[in-house]
Amino acid sequence: MKNQINRLKMKNNLIAIFGIILLLISCTTKNENSNEQALKIIEKSEADKLAIDSQKTLDIANAFMGAMGKGDMETMKNLMHEDMVWQNAGDRSLPWIGPWNGKKAILEEFLPVFGKNFVTKKWEPTDAFASGNTAAYFGQMVGLLSKSNQETREFTYALRVKVEDNKIILWNWFEDSYEVSKAFHNK
Repeated sequence: MKNQINRLKMKNNLIAIFGIILLLISCTTKNENSNEQALKIIEKSEADKLAIDSQKTLDIANAFMGAMGKGDMETMKNLMHEDMVWQNAGDRSLPWIGPWNGKKAILEEFLPVFGKNFVTKKWEPTDAFASGNTAAYFGQMVGLLSKSNQETREFTYALRVKVEDNKIILWNWFEDSYEVSKAFHNK
């Protein structure tokens, strides 16, 4: 009888130990699933933040372009960072080739020189996208060069825009500067 009681106690102890082990395994599995779910939530919120930031960058760049197209200097000024850089690469004999550093230099030097020498006849963005604080635009354009009264052939442009503190910090043009230079120099 004593052996049967000992076996019964041992059996109950084993059942209790087995139950504890199952409980621990269950908690660990739930914990791993919870950790995986938490990571997915974090990844999703980071992706959501990137999407929101990217859209905000496009909105700011589009607002700046819209203001430029309308000649709305007040909106342009409000969207420009004090340390903005306007970069146009190309033929250094063209008076607007940059970089132009700072909002003041862009407003007081670059824009008047550019406006006096180049009239945009066609500006057609075909693609635009953003990632975080950087936007990119691609399209076709045609310009009229005032000095020579020559119009460029249609050419491709690319534009890189960076936004900082909800203001344009970089406006970086990539265009067919050879085509623009030919028209400027009447060649």
